[in-house]
Amino acid sequence: MNKKVCERFKNVWTNFTYESSNKNYQIKNDNDFKQYCSNQNCVNELEKISAGCLYLFNEFFKDSSVFNSVAKSNIDIVEYIIIWLSYMLNLKPPGSKSNLKHFYDTNINNDKYTKSIDNVEGCSNYKELIDKTNLMNMDIKDISKFYEVFKLLCEMYTEFDENTSDCAKYIAKSNDLFAKYEKLKIDSNITNNNLGCKLLSTLSNDYNNFKMKCKDSSSFPTIEKKQTSAQFSEDTSSSSSIVSKSVLFLSVLVAIAIFLGISYKYSLFGRRKRAQKQYLREKIKNIKKRMNH
Repeated sequence: MNKKVCERFKNVWTNFTYESSNKNYQIKNDNDFKQYCSNQNCVNELEKISAGCLYLFNEFFKDSSVFNSVAKSNIDIVEYIIIWLSYMLNLKPPGSKSNLKHFYDTNINNDKYTKSIDNVEGCSNYKELIDKTNLMNMDIKDISKFYEVFKLLCEMYTEFDENTSDCAKYIAKSNDLFAKYEKLKIDSNITNNNLGCKLLSTLSNDYNNFKMKCKDSSSFPTIEKKQTSAQFSEDTSSSSSIVSKSVLFLSVLVAIAIFLGISYKYSLFGRRKRAQKQYLREKIKNIKKRMNH
C-alpha cells in the first residue's frame, strides 16, 4: 500500500455510492469509468461495479509502467480490490444476484478480465490475478468486514505528508483502526479461515509500514502480525523436522554407546578366557616337570 494506490481507491469511493432508498448504485462522475461500460454508458447495476473494479485493475496492473510506479510491484493490492468489490456487492439485499459467484460468472469470466497483461509473473490477465487470491471461495459477508479497516488505513496513507513525517494527527484514526482490527481477530469466521488470516496479515503489514514512515509512532497501538495457518503449518513442520533430526541423532548415539558397551564386555570376556587358558597351560607344564623328575 502507498499514497498513489490509495488515491486511486479514493477516486472510486468518491464517485461510487449506493442509494439505499432505491437500492441502486450511483456514479457521480463517470469520466474515469464509462470506458469500461457498454457504449460508454453504465446502466446495468453490476456493470457499474465492474467498471469500478476494472478501473482499479487498470490503474495498478495494466502494464509494467503502472505496476512498477503505482502498485510498486505489490500483488497484494488485488486483495484490497476484492475487499472493495465484496463490500459494494454486499450492500445489495440478499437474493439480488449480487453475490461474488454471480459477479464472477457474469463479469470476471468475460474478455475484459481475460485481456492479456505481461507484467505480473505467473498471471497473464486480471482473472488469474483474482483466482490466485482464492478469495472467491470466501464468504462475501466476511470479506466485507475488512472494508472499514482498509478504508481507514488508506485514508491515513492519502493524508500523510512526506515532508513532515508528523503523524500526531493520525493517533485517533490509528486507535479506531486498532479497535476494528482487534474485532476482526476475535471473529471465528475470519480467524478459522486461512484466507481471512491472510487478509489480516496484509493489513497489519501495511499498518506497520505506515508507522515506519512517521518520525514518532510511539503513541500508535501495536498490531501483531497475524500468522496464517500455512505459516503455522510451515513453522510446525520445521520444528517437527528439527525434533525428528534430534531424536535420530540421539538414537544413533545410544546405539553406538550400546555397541561399544557390548564390544567392551566381550573384549573383557575374551581376555579373561585367554588368561584362563594360559593359566591351564602353565599348570600342565608344571605337572609334567614334576613327573619327569
